[in-house]
Amino acid sequence: MSGYELSDDKARLDVARVHGWLASSYWSPGIARDLVERAIAGSHCLGAYRDGEQIGFARMITDHATFAWLADVWIDEGARGQGIGRAMVRWFVDHPAFAGVRRIGLVTRDAHGVYAAEGFTPLLRPDRYMERLAPGFADLLRAEP
Repeated sequence: MSGYELSDDKARLDVARVHGWLASSYWSPGIARDLVERAIAGSHCLGAYRDGEQIGFARMITDHATFAWLADVWIDEGARGQGIGRAMVRWFVDHPAFAGVRRIGLVTRDAHGVYAAEGFTPLLRPDRYMERLAPGFADLLRAEP
């Protein structure tokens, strides 16, 4: 089944629905709505829509020059397996606003094939990467399988 539309018009986002999706995800379980709203406000967001209903979400955090981070890629359960997630990733990768960005990063537990098809690879030098996690978030990640 096809017939979906991609749009980066933030006014079209169903923030309540996006919040519900992210709050149920493995990477941000129980996330507060105000945090989702702040994340949307500070990101280049993309929605996928079918018949006026939002069926997907993704966002890119970037300086539009050297670095970008792809986050919160979500496709509604009933729309999965139709290539929508891959199309959303491709939309960002091909968008003129991200042309020339030297590095786009992301983290995934289970969608490596989706991202590999769009040119993403494991870290070239993982020993050089570090992160600083908020204490509560670090505990959440430690508890995850």
